[in-house]
Amino acid sequence: MTRYKLTVAYDGAKFHGFQRQPKLRTVQGVLEKALFKMTKGKQIDVFGSGRTDAGVHALGQVIHFDYPGNIPADSMLKAINSLMPLDVLVKDSEMVDETFHARFGVKRKTYQYRVDCGKYTDPFKRFYTGHYPYKIDLKRIESALVDLKGTHDFSSFAASGGVIENKVRTIYEASVKYNASQNELVFEFTGNGFLYNMVRILVATLLEIGNGRRDVHDLLRLYEVKDRQQARGTAPASGLYLKQVFY
Repeated sequence: MTRYKLTVAYDGAKFHGFQRQPKLRTVQGVLEKALFKMTKGKQIDVFGSGRTDAGVHALGQVIHFDYPGNIPADSMLKAINSLMPLDVLVKDSEMVDETFHARFGVKRKTYQYRVDCGKYTDPFKRFYTGHYPYKIDLKRIESALVDLKGTHDFSSFAASGGVIENKVRTIYEASVKYNASQNELVFEFTGNGFLYNMVRILVATLLEIGNGRRDVHDLLRLYEVKDRQQARGTAPASGLYLKQVFY
């Protein structure tokens, strides 16, 4: 058996998330179906760096699997891409030793979130951005992002349904830029881990800060209260992208 590490990009609009689910189209399911064909009927389990929800996209999801045989990495790339639907692209393939694990070896991840600032919902962006048509003061958000960096208890930013009890995470980098040509805000967050819906809840909170509905330093209060209800909103899945995974 040979272990392969693949970097995968996908448009999540027509997927029910990454994780395999019976009778539903998922990214893991599509990859495993391709490997089933390549091995002429052998079940190959695919392991991802983490789950993405329905509608969430990836620019650099990382997976691994053990494959019977010893196909060169570039041949594996060509073979599996020939079986991918148009909304999935395997960007890179490499052979790794058996100690590599796509999930347990992760050191940090970068997520991107795109917000369309147009007055009305753009039909051509509705599956690829969140939408916030209200006034935004970018400097307020930039000030709030300073409070995001570091190690904090993110209990207020974890959706119900998550099974992880320890809500402490470290954010190494957090930024926002305005893309004038697209009239979009582009957030990026790099951390050692992210809780269920954490990025989407953070974005919703930061947009309220930018709009003046919250104090600039309200993140500091939310760390202390550890109350999901006080963070309130969750930005749509459509604007979220898993950008890069680091090992």
